[in-house]
This record gives sequence, C-alpha cells and structure tokens, in this order.
Amino acid sequence: MTDDLNCNIGAYGHPLVKTPNIDRLASEGRLFENAFCNFPLCGPSRASFMTGLYPEQNGVTVLRRLFRNYVPDAVTMSQHFMKNGYTATRVGKIYHYDNPRGVGTDGHDDPASWQTRINPRGRDKEEEDKIFSLRPGSFGATLSWLAAEGTDEEQTDGMVATQSIELLKRYAKNETPFFLAVGFYKPHTPYVAPKKYFDLYDPADIEVPKIPEGYLESIPEPAKKTVTAFKDQIDLPEDTARKAIHAYYATISFMDAQIGRVLKSLDALGLRDNTIVLFSSDHGYHMGEHGHYQKQTLFEDADRVPLILSVPGIKNPGTPTASFAEMIDFYKTLSDLAELAPPPGYVQGNSLKPILEDPTARVRDDAFTQIANGYTLRTRQFRYSRWNIEDPDKRELYNRIKDPEEMINLAKNPTYQQIIATLDARLNERIAEATTHPEGLTFIPPAPDDRGIQKQYD
Repeated sequence: MTDDLNCNIGAYGHPLVKTPNIDRLASEGRLFENAFCNFPLCGPSRASFMTGLYPEQNGVTVLRRLFRNYVPDAVTMSQHFMKNGYTATRVGKIYHYDNPRGVGTDGHDDPASWQTRINPRGRDKEEEDKIFSLRPGSFGATLSWLAAEGTDEEQTDGMVATQSIELLKRYAKNETPFFLAVGFYKPHTPYVAPKKYFDLYDPADIEVPKIPEGYLESIPEPAKKTVTAFKDQIDLPEDTARKAIHAYYATISFMDAQIGRVLKSLDALGLRDNTIVLFSSDHGYHMGEHGHYQKQTLFEDADRVPLILSVPGIKNPGTPTASFAEMIDFYKTLSDLAELAPPPGYVQGNSLKPILEDPTARVRDDAFTQIANGYTLRTRQFRYSRWNIEDPDKRELYNRIKDPEEMINLAKNPTYQQIIATLDARLNERIAEATTHPEGLTFIPPAPDDRGIQKQYD
C-alpha cells in the first residue's frame, strides 16, 4: 500500500513519471484501469478495505476514528488470514497515521489485526527542519518538499522496504505462510526523496494544470468547497506549483524503487511463484486539477486509485482490464485467491478473481464513492454526483468518455434529465447498500459530536 498516490505512473500511461518497478509488476499481473476508493480520505478508506465494510457501516467517516469503537467484533482481512493459519505482519502504514507526525508510532493501528507491528522512523522525520512548506513547520496537510541528502535506506520508506525484506527471508527459511502488509508513507506530503530522484525530471517538462475562467461557478457549492478547501494552495504561482509537482513525481519514483527492492527479494527467495501481490493506494490525489492540490473530492483525480494484482498462473498477464473495481473488494478477492474459508457473512464487496481469469469479465456495473456530504456513481459513460441528499439541485453529471477531465457539468442540461433519473435511482441503491448495517455484526453508532480520537501528535 502507498499513501496519496494517484495514477501518475508509467503503466497508466503517464508521459513523465518513471516507475519501472510498478510497470514491471503490471506486465506480470493485471492492471485495473477503473479502480476506485470508497472514500477519498485516509482513515475512512483504510478502515473500509481492511474491514470489508463501507465507511458508514464501520463508523469511520472522519479522519481519526478507530473502527473498534463502532464495530468491536469485526474480523479484519488480516485477522481472517490469521484464523486460517497465516502469520500477519504490518510494516509501516496500513491503518491511519497522522503522516508525518505519527511516523515511528503505532498511529491509529488496530492491534488485533497483526501478530507483529513494525514502525520505522527515518532521516526524513529527523530532518523536518530542512523541509520547505507553504506553511512553515506544517507538513502533513500542506504542500511541502525536500530533495534530501543520503541514501534510500536512511529514509522511512527505505526502512519499510528493508524490514519487509528481512521478514521475507525469515518466512522463506521457515516456510511460513504469510500475510505481509507493506505500508509505504509516500508520496504523501512532505514530498521527501533523495536528490537523485529529483534529478530524473526536468522542471521545464512539467505542465501545471489550468482551469478556465468562471469554472468554479459551474459546479455546485459543495463541490466548489472541496476544491477550494486549502486556501493557501489556491492560485499558486506557476513556479511554486511546478516545484510541488516536480517533488511529487520525484517521491513517486523513490517509492517505486523501494517497491522494486521488495519485489526483487520476493523473486530471489523463490517466493514469487506462491505469493499474491496486491499493489494500490488509499485514494487518488489532485496535483492542480480543478485548481486543487491533495484529496477529498469526488472528482476522478481523488477517487481513482492504481490497482495491480499479480497472481501465480494468471491468465493473459500484462493485459489490463477496464472492468470496475472498488477497494472494498480487496478482502473477498485475497481470501478467494488464497482459497480460504469464506469471510464473515457481513463482509461487503465482490471477488475480483473472475477478472484475473478473464480481463473482459465484470463483477461490477458501476463504482461508488462518498465523502461526508456527497455521493457519486461511475458508470462506463457517466459520473453522477448528488450533494446534500435533501437538495436535488446540488448535482453533477460528467461524460467520462467525452470529458475525462470532468470540466463540463451537464446536470442542468435538459438533454440529460432522463439519464440523470436512471443514475439517481441506481445511486439510491448503492447508498442503501453502503449504509445498511449488516446482520450479524454489532454496530455502535457514533455520537453526533464524535469527530474521532485525538492523539498527542495532532
């Protein structure tokens, strides 16, 4: 798992970003072109795919909630593997961390999910005084970056890779069935990587996204608020924006190199032919699209995630699929591929195994994402959003084929009203699916004023 990674990856067709190791993984497995998170915010997304429950089903709809406070009996994905004879280990970030404040701690982890937990803390954490930030001294929720001195292995993500490799050696020697969660902290802000990764890119080649005059008036007020949430990141000077994008690309390439180290070890130890590899990110990320930097919108940039599955014996390796996938599908997919007993009956999502056998197969007709006050539905041709469910005027409709950048809101166009009615009915079905509490699972509703736990590093 990576943190705040969008599809700016070579395998996804990005013209600049260099990710040879992720690209190689895609050539050996199945790349999903239409994979989406269910909530484009770290805490809700991670709690969702680990529990196999939608955010409103496990209570985690804000950044810093612990799902055990709301579904205390939930059996997480890694717990399910443990119950079936696997050892489960987390290295780095899987559940929410206040990144980078929580680096080196357990963050908001779920202890019941692992037999071993490892929390690296590297040079990037120790040298925060060297990092440039739009808000001096603030790194986790603002654009910030550093071309660092030293080696990959000194950085926190380098340590994540090193610790993971040591575990793989132990598992190979002892022939231990393992569920290893390798959680990289990058490319989340601050964008810190050794200088050699910055040198991979010429800033002159980087294009800064633009929005047309009057664009913000074409979208509903709630959507406008999501892309104007960070006031100090609106209308950035082009030179500042280019430096931020440059740093983001460099950090992606650094993180790719650490993934390569882990995969190389998997091969060298003779484990690859008996290991399922799932690569993804907790959600997507804006880098200037719609005038926004970072996440938590219902636009494609924040909701679409990279997803690659490499499975021994996969049919047609290297052939991508256009079929829809959601992150909530991870739990059932990995369980199915490992031929485990079925997960608990309340676990949501669909197994993606049929798509690994045939890239044209479908297990979903659409994809569903929400944030605190809005829901969106993606079909092959359209994305339809509804904000503040009681107000039907706050809607968006985009043609995903003709307008992949989602700049032309068709919601008020009379031509599309029947399409909107059909999509609205289907969105209602998906909302009901995602908000109905499954039978057989205790649910303790959050108190109205519960904004989640607060740690000492908040």
